[in-house]
This record gives sequence, C-alpha cells and structure tokens, in this order.
Amino acid sequence: MEDVNEMLAEQQRELERIRKRRSKGRDMTSIRKTLNILFLVVALIGLLLYFCYPDKHVFGLAVIGIGMFLKIAEFFIRFMF
Repeated sequence: MEDVNEMLAEQQRELERIRKRRSKGRDMTSIRKTLNILFLVVALIGLLLYFCYPDKHVFGLAVIGIGMFLKIAEFFIRFMF
C-alpha cells in the first residue's frame, strides 16, 4: 500500500512539474483566437471583392492570400508553442 502511495505522490509531483513548465510560457490562445478572427474577416472581404466586383478578381485573390497567410501563422503558433 505504501508503494502505491509513493507512486501516486510521484505522479502528482510530475504533473505539477509539467503544469508549471506549461504555464511559464506565454498563453498563445488569445493570439491564436485573434489571428483566427482576422483570417475569417479578411477571407470574407476577399470573397466579397472577388464575387461582387468582377473587375477586381486579382485584388480579391490577393486579399484571400493575406488571409491564408494569417491562418498559416496561427497554425504554426498552435504547434510551436
């Protein structure tokens, strides 16, 4: 029974160590959420430009490309931090 208690205590210490290590870094969720919102807004603007103004197809695609750059940045932040 004492071995089980020691194992549980060791696991609890390891869990606390992992939590402390994770909390040391900056919280990236707010940055990721902001990038996602910006992506959605920019993509919507790009789609509106593309479909509502036939003479602005290239400009609409450029705006959508900027939105994709924001999404790719969010993707890298998600897996790097």
